[in-house]
Amino acid sequence: MNPADRGGPLLAQPLRPPSAGRFAAYLGLFVLGAVVAVAGALVQPAWFPGGLLLALAGAAGLFLGGARAVRSRAGAVAPAAGWMVAVVLLTASRPEGDFLFAAGGGSYLFLLGGMALAVICATLGPGRQPDGADVRHGK
Repeated sequence: MNPADRGGPLLAQPLRPPSAGRFAAYLGLFVLGAVVAVAGALVQPAWFPGGLLLALAGAAGLFLGGARAVRSRAGAVAPAAGWMVAVVLLTASRPEGDFLFAAGGGSYLFLLGGMALAVICATLGPGRQPDGADVRHGK
């Protein structure tokens, strides 16, 4: 008998470690996030403001697509983490004086806009829902 039928609280399902396939999907999304960050860093200053919008649209598509593909919010967090790591590594200047991001408004919009999109897409991703035929989803 279901505890909810007796008036008792529903017990939350314990978290399980991800399967090997899900872990591989998260790792692939992490790497894809880094690739999108590098591509966006190269495109965003080229055709301002169109390049900036294109770079942010690519990042948003990856974040939201990852959440939908894996059917969890972690699907948006994995590419966002890869995006953040790549962007932070690209902002560091080298001893030779080379850098990829100039100190301009477009670069700051790319950095802050990408972070905001990561939070928005992770929030829009589907949360944990119980499975089974006797589960009532909120309507």
